[in-house]
Amino acid sequence: MTQRIRYYSTNRKAPTADLRRALLQGQAGDRGLFMPEIFPQWGAGELASLVGRSYAEVATSVLRRFTEGALEATELRRLCDDAYDFEVPLEHVTGRTHVMRLDRGPTASFKDFAARMMARWMACFIRDSGDELVVLTATSGDTGSAVAHAFHGVERIRVLVLFPIAEVSDRQRKQMTTLGGNVTTIAIDGKFDDCQRMVKRAFADPALADIPLTSANSINIGRLLPQSVYYVYAYTRLADVATSEPVIFSVPSGNFGDMMGGMIAGRMGLPVRRFIIATNANDEVPSFLATGRYERIEPSRVCISNAMNVGHPSNLARLVDLYGGRMDEQGTLHRPPDLERLRRDLYAISIDDDRTRQTIQEAYEQFGLVLEPHGAVGWAGLMQYLREHPQEADVLSVSLETAHPAKFPEEIEACIGVAPDPPPSLADLDRREESYGSLPADYEPFCELLLKEFKS
Repeated sequence: MTQRIRYYSTNRKAPTADLRRALLQGQAGDRGLFMPEIFPQWGAGELASLVGRSYAEVATSVLRRFTEGALEATELRRLCDDAYDFEVPLEHVTGRTHVMRLDRGPTASFKDFAARMMARWMACFIRDSGDELVVLTATSGDTGSAVAHAFHGVERIRVLVLFPIAEVSDRQRKQMTTLGGNVTTIAIDGKFDDCQRMVKRAFADPALADIPLTSANSINIGRLLPQSVYYVYAYTRLADVATSEPVIFSVPSGNFGDMMGGMIAGRMGLPVRRFIIATNANDEVPSFLATGRYERIEPSRVCISNAMNVGHPSNLARLVDLYGGRMDEQGTLHRPPDLERLRRDLYAISIDDDRTRQTIQEAYEQFGLVLEPHGAVGWAGLMQYLREHPQEADVLSVSLETAHPAKFPEEIEACIGVAPDPPPSLADLDRREESYGSLPADYEPFCELLLKEFKS
């Protein structure tokens, strides 16, 4: 029988929680982030048994190890079949390099993978209790739209999304602001870090104790667990599983939730040779790994890979914890992690806008590969790594493409001279009517709004 897993806070001052409580609470009471006490390991032959299986089947196998005691196995399989009804292409590029396209879901973003499963889990957990939830979400681009679509129309759950008005694309904004119903969107006159700070503060505010708040940002462990699945899926589709062939993953990174999904898969025993962590000009994490000193970037730098414009990634606290250190929600390092091991497992690099645009152009000219800015950051990181480590040129490598190029049509056309065709989920977006509010980047007006709209 799969062991029931409990979740502890990275700040180590809150009681442990089961999956239901960790998911519905979002953030631990001491402002820390929940982490699993153990990482279940793949048994002999278990990975091999997933070769050729559908994405929903792989998801069921991975996630059942974390949902024991919270969901029946048949219910989990039903949710996976329902959530993952779209393709997950693995595109061979050259040699042993591949691109995994995580852009075929309903909002054309990798955030669909976690948001759709999280929405279904939450709906199950409150279905028989009569509880209601308010899901607070801060977004730098794709999270808000994925969460809004995943929770749209779900009974007894209301969603409030904060987004930086000047730093999301038109299509990203319209994916959030044209839904209505149980989804409310608020434009913040500030940065993503302001939105994230306001959301985190709300969870710890005693004045809001009567509002059943939870998070759908990657501070919620319910976001990370589903994101571990596509690393396993890619491996079982591309690698020689019987020989435990190693794989390199390149992950474009902003708030580092995607990276933590990969780290979970690795800690479960997936044979990962190295994670390439590619950021845009917000290089606080590459600098931290290089120097051992962590400095937030305030305000965060504006880049064309806008969903990665994060000056203080929430999930860095989880990464530090995973390697034996402790970092609080403000970014203060109370105990350093094992930097030697971190540097052995991760290769961190910052890619600026000029290089991002150059990569989009070169990938198209050399390979016919169409990348959007975030995926281009990941691909550039992989190419740089292989140049610096030519002995690993024949190692299986997978770069994550996290959004559909049609979400950034002007940028793509400027780089390659071709406007990408929008997928069905974006086709009629420009004709939909928008509705959203606005607030300054101050907590007090935000708190007042929460009390007015959601306190019973």
